[in-house]
Amino acid sequence: MKNTAFERRELVRFGHCDPAGIVFYPRYFEMLNALVEDWFTDGLGIDYAQLLGARRTGMPSVRLAADFRRISRMGDWLSQRIRIEKLGRTSLGLAIAFECEDGLRVAFEQVLVCTSLDTHAAQPFPDDLRAALERALGEQE
Repeated sequence: MKNTAFERRELVRFGHCDPAGIVFYPRYFEMLNALVEDWFTDGLGIDYAQLLGARRTGMPSVRLAADFRRISRMGDWLSQRIRIEKLGRTSLGLAIAFECEDGLRVAFEQVLVCTSLDTHAAQPFPDDLRAALERALGEQE
């Protein structure tokens, strides 16, 4: 995946693996969630804990698809990349890839919706978050 909005590496650990010695697929979803939280805080400069806590702004997934291509084992380093595919008024479409030296391990398509945690209704992105997302979108092109 080229022209990403955010990238990092994560080590596959013993706790990620099942008795067969490969990543247990629900662990990929935990890695995905951690990656998105870190992207908001470290990549976009929007503190994710503050966004959900004091600011009462949620970013729930309303669509999540996964395509598992290859197994991952303990000791593998996964390059995790986020690319913004679509930025709407209240929603955000992401393409996320976890890769290793031998190629793609898992690909995700995710749609997040900005919501009020008081009403749970969709709402426009806060101005600072929209500006950060637009900046990230411009940098990846």
